[in-house]
Amino acid sequence: MSDEPLLDIRGLRVSYRTRSGLVPAVRGVDLTVGPGEVVAVVGESGSGKSTVAHSVMGLLPAGGAREAGQILFDGVDLALVKDKELRARRGRDIGLIPQDPMVSLNPVQRIGTQVAEVLLIHGLADRDTAAAQAVEILGQAGLPDPGVRARQYPHELSGGMRQRVLIAIAVAARPRLVIADEPTSALDVTVQRQILDHVESLTRESGTAVLLITHDLGVAADRAQRIVVMAQGEVVETGSTRQVLDAPRHGHTGQLLSAAPSLAGGRLVTERRRAAAPSGASAVVAPVGTRGAGGATDLVIARNLVKDFPLPGGTRGARTLRAVDDVSFGIGRGETFALVGESGSGKSTTARLVVRLADPSEGDVTFDGQDITRLRGGALRRLRRRMQIVYQSPYASLDPRQSVAEVIVEPLRAFGVGSRGERAQRASGLLDRVSLPASVLRRRPSELSGGQRQRVAIARALALEPDLVVCDEPVSALDVSAQSQILELLVDLQRDLGLSYLFISHDLAVVRQIAHRVGVMRHGRLIETGPTDDIFAAPTDPYTKELLAAIPGGRRVASAT
Repeated sequence: MSDEPLLDIRGLRVSYRTRSGLVPAVRGVDLTVGPGEVVAVVGESGSGKSTVAHSVMGLLPAGGAREAGQILFDGVDLALVKDKELRARRGRDIGLIPQDPMVSLNPVQRIGTQVAEVLLIHGLADRDTAAAQAVEILGQAGLPDPGVRARQYPHELSGGMRQRVLIAIAVAARPRLVIADEPTSALDVTVQRQILDHVESLTRESGTAVLLITHDLGVAADRAQRIVVMAQGEVVETGSTRQVLDAPRHGHTGQLLSAAPSLAGGRLVTERRRAAAPSGASAVVAPVGTRGAGGATDLVIARNLVKDFPLPGGTRGARTLRAVDDVSFGIGRGETFALVGESGSGKSTTARLVVRLADPSEGDVTFDGQDITRLRGGALRRLRRRMQIVYQSPYASLDPRQSVAEVIVEPLRAFGVGSRGERAQRASGLLDRVSLPASVLRRRPSELSGGQRQRVAIARALALEPDLVVCDEPVSALDVSAQSQILELLVDLQRDLGLSYLFISHDLAVVRQIAHRVGVMRHGRLIETGPTDDIFAAPTDPYTKELLAAIPGGRRVASAT
């Protein structure tokens, strides 16, 4: 690599104009990226890392403005060039892989057209050759059957495929720098590894530099040569990956390290988990229906669950998709049982069968000794009080028109529990239970951070004092610090209230910190189950081994040993 940096940011200051005045987002940031170098900018949501990336591209959102500093690319200050020159550099000299492909891709244009557009804009192909080159680039980005994918629309592709399309667009013009802004945060760990492997391969072959924006130090540990740690708009630490991870100098870096599930090695809530574990939960798994605290039967028993969905285009009953295939497990009282697998593995559908939000095609579910498989009417409604769900996205699961107080008391009102005053008092107590101040009651969800919103969702789930809480990817939409806080909260609530959890996740690093037992799902089947420590220490199925190998931070662990 050249001694001269390809990207040299000096004293960058960026603010956003709001109704209450200017809000500083980036406060005097300095960072460099050398030719062919991979530099990771790491920080929590709101740290300013994405604002730095958008400043380089000249793509700050409305209200955002650079107030000071230089953004030197190959010696040219991008902050001073005219819009026309900046547009010419986007894609040609600097590529961007954004976070959300559903927002970033045009839903009414075919995939091939969107890739070809980059070539046409920068004069790298003509109308006769652009389409064929686009198919070739899609193939290089790792899409299977690129000719077919080029004719499809974004909604016809999986999340991983859509992200590969964004990679294809970013590298189509062979830029000298690629900015990857949280490119895999919404993907399963195995798909995440594939995407990052492919970015690494493409950029290494062409000598392209990468500025990787991420909240996950595990990802940075695997992929970057240098790490820049940001907090509250400032760079608090920078150095080689080994130096930052092995000997962090700033307290915030240490906090990020301890909060990163893949690097914490089970340390985050291990002691809490052991304290909360029901008797026998870490022992060899007993047959379904015979295990539980103090020898009691399981709270939930799922036996031979099957769920078939009809496929369009077939005659009645002729074509079906088997989403859940002969799945059996139990959940003890006060126990966390985690179902792990990639998107489409059947884990969320299984959870819906357990809480009777869907009816099984075959099999049965027993809850607290009662067969609930065919409950209807009032009996099913009464069951709802004892089962609650915390969903993946706190942004989507809370009504934006309601105050936090209204969100929390809604289940109480629906079941006619308590007077208005008693419900209000209950809401205040629930907020205290999830470590939020009473002042939050008057606010709306949009005024809260992602972690605060998820705490509100948990408070709502606890309102009816359930026995079972289904946590469906409850931390996948949060940065690692918020993840850590929510996981600690869930374990503390379990210890204090005796809750049972069915924990749905694609991330084994997260599961390791909270679950007593794990079931691994693939293609609708439960392929391996056992105590969490056993699954991690000695997995028996090749797919489980693949999931474990895909946990971010594995390269660092391997190199250290």
